[in-house]
Amino acid sequence: MDYLPLYSSMLLSRQFEEKIDELGKNGRIYGTYHLSIGQEGVHSGAVAALDEKDWIVPTHRCHGYNIARGSDIKRMFSEMLGSEEGLCSGIGGSMHMTDISTHNFGSSAVVGAGISLAGGIALSMKRRKEDAISVAIFGDGASSRGTLYEMMNMASIWGLPLLFLLENNHYGMSASSDRMISTDSIYSRADGFSIKAEKIDGNDVLAVYDAVSRARKYMLSEGKPYFIEAETYRFCGHSRSDKRLYRAETEEKEWKAKDPIMRFRNYLLSHDVPEAEIEKAEEEAYGKINDALSEALKTCDKTISHEKLQRLVYASYTTEEKHGAELHKASYREAIREALSDILSSNPSAFIMGEDIGVYGGCFGVTGELYKRFPDRILETPVSEEAFTGMAVGAAAMGLLPIVEVMYGDFSTLSSDALVNHAAKLHFMSAGQLKCPMIYRTPIGGGTGHGSQHTQSLETMFLSIPGLFVVAPSDSYSAKALLKSAAMMNNPVLFFEHKALYNDISDTGDENAFLPIGKAIVHRGGSELLVIGYSRPFRRAMIVLNDFKDRITFIDLATISPLDEETLRDEFKHIQKALIVEDAPLEGSAGESVMRILASEPSYKPGSVRIISAENMPIPVPRSLEMSVLPSDEKIRQDAIEMLKA
Repeated sequence: MDYLPLYSSMLLSRQFEEKIDELGKNGRIYGTYHLSIGQEGVHSGAVAALDEKDWIVPTHRCHGYNIARGSDIKRMFSEMLGSEEGLCSGIGGSMHMTDISTHNFGSSAVVGAGISLAGGIALSMKRRKEDAISVAIFGDGASSRGTLYEMMNMASIWGLPLLFLLENNHYGMSASSDRMISTDSIYSRADGFSIKAEKIDGNDVLAVYDAVSRARKYMLSEGKPYFIEAETYRFCGHSRSDKRLYRAETEEKEWKAKDPIMRFRNYLLSHDVPEAEIEKAEEEAYGKINDALSEALKTCDKTISHEKLQRLVYASYTTEEKHGAELHKASYREAIREALSDILSSNPSAFIMGEDIGVYGGCFGVTGELYKRFPDRILETPVSEEAFTGMAVGAAAMGLLPIVEVMYGDFSTLSSDALVNHAAKLHFMSAGQLKCPMIYRTPIGGGTGHGSQHTQSLETMFLSIPGLFVVAPSDSYSAKALLKSAAMMNNPVLFFEHKALYNDISDTGDENAFLPIGKAIVHRGGSELLVIGYSRPFRRAMIVLNDFKDRITFIDLATISPLDEETLRDEFKHIQKALIVEDAPLEGSAGESVMRILASEPSYKPGSVRIISAENMPIPVPRSLEMSVLPSDEKIRQDAIEMLKA
């Protein structure tokens, strides 16, 4: 092995971060940054042991990994300076340096969250039979996160090529690991998941290289994950504002005596590498950093335009309306199953993952016997919503089409980090390098007696998250046609199915029927009243107001984020009264957003728009009480009649 490139990698990382700290102290960098000075042995040694086909998912201390992996240092400086010339057009900053040209996924600023993303990459590698591994890099603070243990379990039972690389620098932020972690050998926990593990000296770059090399060879030959705990130390604080008041000077001096760069320099000298060559490497590294910074400063004021930013919120996509040749009767449940079958049949990269979706057929029987037709495409998971939703994000970024099924919409609180902080932002933060074509399916709503933690309408949680499409169909036709369109959106689509509709039977399209996502469905009738809604309340409104259909135009929102403002405004201009129906409580709901849109129209008059929502309370179990909280058929009919008379 040629040692000098390894030494240069460590030097470049150290000098890059020293320059960053200098820029920060001089007010040239906006926002925070997290330095890994003192930890160079881990990232340089680990990356040197990897193949170029392997993917890494670093922590928020990512600079050294970028450099070791070969990122353009000028573009790294530009990223820190907020320039459009940066790796991510200046959008990601210090904590999100994605560089797909070097198989660097980019870091997660949410501690530990990148572990499941790396798991999804490993899953994509296994499904494609690639001779490569995925590396989840995390710190000792992340070892207290539940997602790590969910992912360790899944990696073990599924045999994923996932390397868990723990950089134990003894501190989360200010809290030392000996106060916050119940063991002094975190790696030993891997034994409980039947994962081979070891602890190494992270300040010995060759020990890191050797361990990662052995781990990689083992993983590829045995088809199993591996866990490495690399003990190291950060000489600097957690972030730029950290004065390290929680650490003793004696401790810092002790660790600085173990400086990985000086240790390796001494090693080189003791192994007959001429000091002149070492000094030359040092001089070249210093010059390379200075030159890169000088070039970056020339374009530091070249920020990305607002228009370009807007275009990065969603990856490019196409959505269309097509109606097939034939209709047939099907329940809402059957229609969704038909759509899933069509997607799996037409897209070899598609697969479904979730709990009890095999022989059991899914919690509400939606997947049914799809496991028989697609045995290798129906992936049953443990009860690990955070991990497998995060895995779906990682797999989607690798070009697969994951369809996640979560038993109840209420459990979206467990999946929310992967959806809100990653799926929604991946394309934006990476400046378009990555995208996330995935579907997240889950049932919502009441009318079934499931109680407060199984009956919520939590689709409203996601309405203010740019980057997500939120869809909630109201009947069999739209459920099938919209789900099939979701598979072609090139973006994350959250698909909320109302559990009280699963047995509802209506006309359903064939395999050629598609409805555009982002477009409301107008059932045009009369011009005296608009009735607007989505999901079950809209379906109920159409039924209970059927005898007024010649006087009412119905608008099924279908996609509740982003809303089809154009259709809402156009229809309200002509029909200046509207009744909005929804199952969610009013505050922060889709109905409230529709009200805002209509109220901004010149034709709006006070009292011309009403909203019927659920009461602002959890859902009780007894049927009579549940019905008293949710919008009733009687209330919908009564309000509609009053508005028609007005």
